[in-house]
Amino acid sequence: MNSEFTVRPMRPGELELVLEWARQEGWNPGLDDSVAFHDADPSGFFVGVIGEVPVASISVVKYGEDFAFLGLFIVHPDFRGRGYGKAIWNAGMMSAEGRSIGLDGVPAQQDNYRKAGFEEAYRTVRYGGVISALPESTLVAHAVSDRLDGLLRYDAMIFPAPRPTFVASWCATRKDRHSAVVRKRGKIRGYGTIRRCYEGYKIGPLFAGDRDSAAALISVLAQHAKGAKVFIDVPTNNGEAIELAESLGLAPVFETARMYRGTAPVVPLRSIFGVTTLELG
Repeated sequence: MNSEFTVRPMRPGELELVLEWARQEGWNPGLDDSVAFHDADPSGFFVGVIGEVPVASISVVKYGEDFAFLGLFIVHPDFRGRGYGKAIWNAGMMSAEGRSIGLDGVPAQQDNYRKAGFEEAYRTVRYGGVISALPESTLVAHAVSDRLDGLLRYDAMIFPAPRPTFVASWCATRKDRHSAVVRKRGKIRGYGTIRRCYEGYKIGPLFAGDRDSAAALISVLAQHAKGAKVFIDVPTNNGEAIELAESLGLAPVFETARMYRGTAPVVPLRSIFGVTTLELG
């Protein structure tokens, strides 16, 4: 390994560079997804450099004292095969030592993750395409307001750990980003966010207590895509979510496995009609 290679926290501007690497790898994160993750844990982003030239990256965003999620694990193609990936991986994992760590692994890397102590919990399929017709629902979804107390409690019942800073930033209305919530008899039954990506739009999270609530959210959120492609990352264990995605005219694009090292959190997959994001976690 080149002795000049070092791992350090990302500096301003380097995250944007890494997201461009992700785009070149065929990933499709939201154009401003990184804002919320960085707000949640500014210390969770690392870059591997030779001198001052970034050549590798990883993010390990920490939520609370017990959980973290790994993403953006990339070595620039020009610098692969030299041990830089292992070095930055070890640094990222060490930053979350003592926590359970999750990731979404593509099929080609799943064996490597298993060797590193990760075990599969469930699989996720990305459904994508132009929505053929908006779904019908007996409920109506509304834009998320500035009062997030109830929404934060709802999210914490589904995501493996409380993430109040993340949710507040993720749901903040910005250009080409919109969030909605659906209530039934005054109680939150679901919420979701649509945001513009490098290709089309992505809906995530899409958390809902039932299919009717998820349909109400999609009916409102998908209008912001204005006929562009829409993508939803659906856990295969949620049969209703798959049926809903297929009823929209969406088709499978690719598959990943949700994997954990350490104690795997118990999450209500029946309420996850779309995960938040695969690229950053």
